[in-house]
Amino acid sequence: MEIKVLVLCGDGLNCENETAYAFTKYGAQSDIVHINDLLLRPSSLLDYDIFVIPGGFSFGDEISAARILSLKLLKGLRRELEKFIELSRPILGICNGAQALMEMGLLPFGDFSKRGVITDNIPRGFMDKWVSLELKQSICKWISDDDVGVTSMPIRHGQGRFVFDESVELDSLIEGKQIVYSYCENPNSSTLDIAALCDPKGLILGLMPHPEASIDTDLLPIGILNHSSSNIFKTIISYMENIKNGVSNGK
Repeated sequence: MEIKVLVLCGDGLNCENETAYAFTKYGAQSDIVHINDLLLRPSSLLDYDIFVIPGGFSFGDEISAARILSLKLLKGLRRELEKFIELSRPILGICNGAQALMEMGLLPFGDFSKRGVITDNIPRGFMDKWVSLELKQSICKWISDDDVGVTSMPIRHGQGRFVFDESVELDSLIEGKQIVYSYCENPNSSTLDIAALCDPKGLILGLMPHPEASIDTDLLPIGILNHSSSNIFKTIISYMENIKNGVSNGK
């Protein structure tokens, strides 16, 4: 049973092609859909099994990263997003997409209550480099139970620092196993070295590094050896196939 993935595009998002390819590589049907077309028919979101907001610089990161994009999605798609989450369907945000998930309040708790932002790097400035990431033990459904250790992905952001308001008890993110990837060497002063975070159900994942840019060995820089970076795509497709076929998943 084929898994259908909606990859958003438009308004300055610019990583939709490689993100769609990453899902197609592992057997899913990936449709790239312009945000305006989706908002014309918001119920069409429910035709899909997975919803993805890829990286880019939506609206030129005016005001702050993904702020305008998140407001546009909340105004035109909130009811459908609520239903999508109620149906336990996975959502992925990469870089600008992760910033949008935080702005919409889908992270850290999946309840549309904004509890933090992904904001300016410290030290300030745009970063474009490969980083080493530690894969944490988490509840995230995008991660295989067998996937452990350190992997590498590129980062491309000027605002990649996870910051939370006072209502978020940081220990709860650790105890709830919501931190998915942490930086081995924190490049941007992100709280708790967070590079990727999921909601308490493990279905909504936001990460600042770009996994879609590190899945093919012939694209990796010399000296970068990955064993797990592609697994979020393969793992979530397998997870949804099991759900559709009535098979129990590990997490």
